[in-house]
Parts: sequence; C-alpha cells; structure tokens
Amino acid sequence: MPSQYEPVVQKIRELFHQPEAFIPLHAPHFGGNEKKYVLDTIESTFVSSVGAYVTRFEEMMQEITGARFAVATTNGTTALHLALLVAGVQWGDEVITQPLTFVATANAVRHAGAQPVFVDVDPDTMGLSPAALEAFLEENVVINESGQCINKQSGRRIAACLPMHTFGFPLRIEAIDKICQRYGIILVEDAAESLGSYVGRQHTGRFGKLGTFSFNGNKTVTCGGGGALITDDEALAQKAKHLSTTAKQPHAWEFYHDEVAYNYRLPNLNAALACAQLEQLDKILANKRELSHDYKDFFTDREEQFIREAEGTTANYWLNTIILKDRAARDQFLEYTNAQKVMTRPIWRLMNDLPMYASCMKGDLSNARWLEERVVNIPSSYRPNIQ
Repeated sequence: MPSQYEPVVQKIRELFHQPEAFIPLHAPHFGGNEKKYVLDTIESTFVSSVGAYVTRFEEMMQEITGARFAVATTNGTTALHLALLVAGVQWGDEVITQPLTFVATANAVRHAGAQPVFVDVDPDTMGLSPAALEAFLEENVVINESGQCINKQSGRRIAACLPMHTFGFPLRIEAIDKICQRYGIILVEDAAESLGSYVGRQHTGRFGKLGTFSFNGNKTVTCGGGGALITDDEALAQKAKHLSTTAKQPHAWEFYHDEVAYNYRLPNLNAALACAQLEQLDKILANKRELSHDYKDFFTDREEQFIREAEGTTANYWLNTIILKDRAARDQFLEYTNAQKVMTRPIWRLMNDLPMYASCMKGDLSNARWLEERVVNIPSSYRPNIQ
C-alpha cells in the first residue's frame, strides 16, 4: 500500500527538480564571489584573524541588521558566550531561556558559569512565550534592594533572558523586551537562525542589549563556521572584541594580555567566504520565500500544518517546518521520507530532557512538549533553477 506521505515526497522532488537523487535538508549555495574572495585571501597570506575581509564582514553585518557595531566570531556559540559575558552574566547567576532550542543556547549559558532556567514557548512561533515568562517571574522572583531579580527558590540572581528565534521565525520579542525591562533582566537575543528575519522593520537581534548570529554550514548563508555579535553599545562591542582576541593589548611587538580571555576571532579566510555570501543575501531570501509559498500552497489541503510567519513579522524561512498530528505520525513521516532519500528531521529534544540539564529549574513546558512530538523540518535549500 502506498504511504500517505508519498505525495509529499513527490512534491518535494518536483520543487527541487530531483526525480531520483538524494535531497538534503539545507545545502549551501555558492553562486557569487566565494572562490574569488577566498583565493584573494590566500594570495594575501592574511588567512588568520587579521585581514580586510574580517573588517568588511563586520561592516556588512552592521549594514544588514542596522546595528551600530558587529564583532566577528568563530561560530554562533562563541558569539553567544561573549554576549552573555559582556552583558554581565557571572558565575552562579541564572539565565532564562527556552527548552525548545539547539543545544548551543543552553551550552553558552553554562560556558558563562550560569544555570539555564527553562520557560515555555508559544506554539505558533516556537519561541519563548511572553505570557509564560511573565507568569514564571510573577511566581518565582523578587526584586531586592539593589534592583536585582532574585529567584526565590534558588536564591540566585536572574541576570539575563536568552530567547531564540526558532528556524528563523521571529518570536514575540517586543513583549519579551518589555517584561525584561520591568524586572531588570538583560535581554540577549539568540538570532543564530534568523539572518534576514524582521519584526516590523527591525531586524532580529536588535531588540536586546546584544544579539548573535551563526554562519554554520547549514545556515541561510555560510562561511563554514562563523558567528557574529551585534549591539548598539560601543563599550560592549569593544569589550567583546577584546575578549575575542585573547585580551591582548595593542603593541608593535609586546605580548601583554590583561585578563583571561578567548581565541574567538573569525579567521580572514572564513570572513572572505562570508562576505561573498552576504552579497547574495537578498537573492537567497527571495528564493527561499518563493519555496515557502510553494510549500504553503501544497499543504493547504493536507493534514500536516505548514508553519507560517506570525503577523507583523518577516521570517527568513531558513528551515521550512510542518506539524504532524502526533508523535506516531511524525515518526512514520520521518521514516518514510528518509527511506525515500528525502532528508527530513525532527525538532530538537527538549533541553531539560538532556542529562546535563535535567536538574535545571523549569516552568510548565506543555507547548514545548507538544511541539517536540510533532514538528518536522523539510528540505529548504536554495533552488538555483528559480529566479
């Protein structure tokens, strides 16, 4: 008996003009000056963390996001770590984040010496829920005489809130920002997956004190690895850059480092690739939006629900996403599509189910659990044959 998911496989093959070949989830597209810029870097011999392309990459990120400052890093995780550190997160603090996220979000909190606290998501955006955040804070925190937000159960300071724009779909970040301001909590945005996504006319990553992005091999644009931190605060940007370059004081020949820091600076070789990719961002986003429209039309008359951008937002549709009716249907879909050489993947396991975060404090995570059992990503690559 043919699978009920065979029409989905056939539609994906039609959209990607691949009647038989393996179809990846999200392959990189190199259709611009990538080879030219990388070769230029090699010939210059400036292939490490000093070079013109690193500077240009930071300038391009400022232009694209509207941020005053950008700092290039080796990947999105190191950008997150730096952002939390310069935001003032200290050893023993707590950081509120969402349980439905890539593990790097929670890992960066631990790297900063803090403990993640997991609060539920909204079912439509898959990102941190303002209502759940407010309810959690009302029940669990007090503001001390110094204006610090203190967890009544643990006695720890809640230093920051770290929401993540899941799969490039902007969450309700404006409401999150207002809540954080009211409670004296620093907002840091994990915008790793949302380059080219907007709330109104403002780019994701611009609502918090700092925002971070990833340029991993599977992202909308890539440089193999790569990350970026953005902020409008000059002092924070300077501090982040200093920490990313082993806290070395500038000097013609002396090696003097004034604090324990990190070797997180993006190499010029990767930055060259990033610059070539960013030059094509508008074209890539338009191409991916066209794919999302094709998927939306197809799934309109099917049982699976295609996730769309929330009202008032513009998603980059990094990964097109559907919701199955239950876990059994999800697993059947994953098994069938992958057996047919069409790569599909489930959403992540909840962070609080992983052994290293099982003991962390959490609120009611009903929405996150519901999504975990049903959400699947389907092929979302740039299609060279679509103009």
